[in-house]
Amino acid sequence: MGFWSSTLRADCLYKSVYKAKPGSRRRLFQGTSEITPLTPLAALDISVDTCIQVVWLSNSAAIIRSHCNAFAAAKANGSVVTWGCGTAGAYAAIKDNGSVVTWGHYRMGGDSSSVASLLTTGVVQVVVTDSAFAVIKDNGSVVTWGEWKHGGDSRAVATFLAEGVVQVCGNTRAFAALKSNGSVVTWGDTFSGGISSLVAPLLAKDVVQVSATSMNAFAAIKANDSVVTWGSHFYGGDSSAVAPLLTEGVVQVCGTHGACAALLANGSVVTWGDDGAGGDSSKVAPLLTEGVIQVYGNYYGFVAIKADGSVLTWGYDEYGGDHSPVAALLTEGVVQVCGSGGAFAAIKSDGSVVTWGDDSYGGDSSTVAPLLSEGVVQIYSSEYAFAAIKANGSVVTWGDSRYGGDSSAVAPLLTEGI
Repeated sequence: MGFWSSTLRADCLYKSVYKAKPGSRRRLFQGTSEITPLTPLAALDISVDTCIQVVWLSNSAAIIRSHCNAFAAAKANGSVVTWGCGTAGAYAAIKDNGSVVTWGHYRMGGDSSSVASLLTTGVVQVVVTDSAFAVIKDNGSVVTWGEWKHGGDSRAVATFLAEGVVQVCGNTRAFAALKSNGSVVTWGDTFSGGISSLVAPLLAKDVVQVSATSMNAFAAIKANDSVVTWGSHFYGGDSSAVAPLLTEGVVQVCGTHGACAALLANGSVVTWGDDGAGGDSSKVAPLLTEGVIQVYGNYYGFVAIKADGSVLTWGYDEYGGDHSPVAALLTEGVVQVCGSGGAFAAIKSDGSVVTWGDDSYGGDSSTVAPLLSEGVVQIYSSEYAFAAIKANGSVVTWGDSRYGGDSSAVAPLLTEGI
């Protein structure tokens, strides 16, 4: 048995995994959080019962990030298939040599020519706001492009982004970067949390995770498991109303467009922000005091998975905050939930999928129901549609046909190898 110093980064884990399959590409996860090669080991929960999951990737597959109402699927042969809205949004794909390829609307980051020389090698992660991109390179530096007001221009904090960055996240108009020394750097729209001066002393050290918790807010989890929030107070940036409940034990924070939910180590959930978007969880409060293992959000509501595989929902009823029409199907066996703008899709342990919420956002999957009865292993969403990947590598889509719900034009390319 060997030991690693807590001062090391997770690239030592990646190197160890690489020895099992030389030449392979892989991603590491702890729970639902991805571990990048730059993640400090000190930020991980390395206890006796901790499990780190390894996901093996095809050597030629691209890693793709977008902020548009369309989908892009990376195939095992390294090719990419796209469908959905072709007039707005943009994509960035990381190739297996660490370079980045971008396409789409130039004002939303589809044109990366201004930083092209910095994107030829070494890129390990891509993150987006609604119209800008940020990448982390293997030397810990950050490169940005796209709409300057929404985070595409990071020159004001360039000195802080030259090295040591281990995580970046983005909400609609701002970015936040976590550095290896536990400090946080922010840039982008002031209203959206791009300026964090009001909480700067709390973000100067000991931060272990940063989350974009709503449309215009961020949350940082510190080493003592407390939470710091900033951004628009209308959208969850102000957590003062529940501050006494966020001083310890927080393991996850997620958001809707206007509210936040924190999962605590004791299995309870704390919510704040806009009441109509899930900030008010009083209707299910007695059920959120224990046993919750994961929380998900869409634009208007939250879903909590409990240890017994059942589901709780709250928020805007019509947009997924009320799952009563399918409640009988969600009493057990739920293992993953994905949200579009106004609907949810849940994968069950038998590989089937259950959907609910507004039909125009993909809440009605009846047209593809036979294809969702088994074999689904992963679900992705655009604002108005869903795409499910099956164990045989095929893809099933539903929702608004204009925004990725109809993949018939590329159907022959989506039957295998995704």
